[in-house]
Amino acid sequence: MASIEFKGVSKRYGDAPATVPGLDLHIRDGEFMVLVGPSGCGKSTTLRMIAGLESISGGELLIGGHRVNDLPPKDRDIAMVFQNYALYPHMSVFENMAFGLRVRNMPKLGIERRVREAAETLGLSDLLQRKPGQLSGGQCQRVALGRAIVRDPQVFLFDEPLSNLDAELRVQMRANIGRLHREFGTTSVYVTHDQVEAMTLGTRIAILNKGALMQVGTPLELYNDPQNTFVAGFMGSPPMNLMPVQNTGAGLFNELINLPHDGLSGLGAELVFGLRPEKLQHAAAVPAHWPKVRGTIELVESLGAELLVHLRGGDSKMIARLPGMQVLTPGDSLELAFDPAAVYLFDAGTSRRIRPQAQSRTSAERTR
Repeated sequence: MASIEFKGVSKRYGDAPATVPGLDLHIRDGEFMVLVGPSGCGKSTTLRMIAGLESISGGELLIGGHRVNDLPPKDRDIAMVFQNYALYPHMSVFENMAFGLRVRNMPKLGIERRVREAAETLGLSDLLQRKPGQLSGGQCQRVALGRAIVRDPQVFLFDEPLSNLDAELRVQMRANIGRLHREFGTTSVYVTHDQVEAMTLGTRIAILNKGALMQVGTPLELYNDPQNTFVAGFMGSPPMNLMPVQNTGAGLFNELINLPHDGLSGLGAELVFGLRPEKLQHAAAVPAHWPKVRGTIELVESLGAELLVHLRGGDSKMIARLPGMQVLTPGDSLELAFDPAAVYLFDAGTSRRIRPQAQSRTSAERTR
C-alpha cells in the first residue's frame, strides 16, 4: 500500500487551456478516495496521470513518497479496472486473471493459487474456463476486478467501472468493491460522475470542476458542510435547493420565501439561499414560528415511501422530500415550513459559503 500526493500537478494539451490547472491533493495510505464531478471535469485525466497513461505537464506526483512523473506504468505497481472491462476475448477467465502474473514470470503454482483465491472471493470459481463472450456484464466486471486483485498492487485505480451495468448490478458491484477494500485495505482511487457511488464507497471524496478541486472531505462533511454552491448542488439526490434571494439587511425574500434575519447587513443585496429537500415539512406539523414556503405544485414524483414535490413561486423553484402516504395534486397550492437553522447562504458573486456570526439570530429564534 502507498500514499499518493499531487503537488501542483497540471495537465495541458498543446495550447488549449489546462485540463487540470494545478492539483494539490493528498490520498492517504489505505484510503478509498473517490474523484467525482461532471463530465469533462478532469477526473479521468487525473486517474490516468496516476497510472502513467497520461504525461504530467507540471508539478510533482508522489506514490509512496517517491516521485513518479517519469516512471513508466509497468514500474508503478498499480492495477487499473476500466469502464469497458478490457478482457481478452480469446482467453478464458482463468487466463485473463493470470495474464499479468505470467508477464511478470511468476511461478506457475503461485499463479494458480492467487487466481483461485481471487476467484473464490469474487464468486467466479465455476466460471474459470469460460470465455468473456459467455459472461454477463456483471461477471465480466468481476473478472476485471479479479485480474487487478491477483497482482496485489500498492494502488488500485477504478475508472467508472460500473457505468456499463444496469441499476441492480451497480448496487451489487458497489457492495463487492466496498467489501474488497475492507478486506484488503489497499489504497484505492475511484473515478465516477455518480454521486451515489461516491457517497457509498468513498472514505473521502474529492469534488472536481473544470480540473479544479472544489472540496475534499468525508461524504458527510461534503453533504453537511459544503463550501460553495457547486458542492452543495452536486452532493445529494435530489440536490440542495439553491435560489437567488434579496437581502434587505433584516431578512431574505423571493417569490417562495420570506425569512427574517438580523445578521445579514453588509453581505450584499443578492445572496443564494440553500436548503436540503428533506428539511421542508408540512407547516401544520412544525413549530408555528418556523418560516413558511408557499407555492404551486408543479410536479409530484412518487417513490413509494417518499414523494418529491416540485414547487414554483414566480421564477423560484424548490423540491421537497415528503412522506409518500398522501395525495398531492399538481396545480394545487401548498404551504411548507423549515427550521431556519437548516438554511445555507452563499455569495451570489463568488458562490462561496457565507457563515453568519454566531451571535446573529433569525427573528423567529428571538421569539422562542
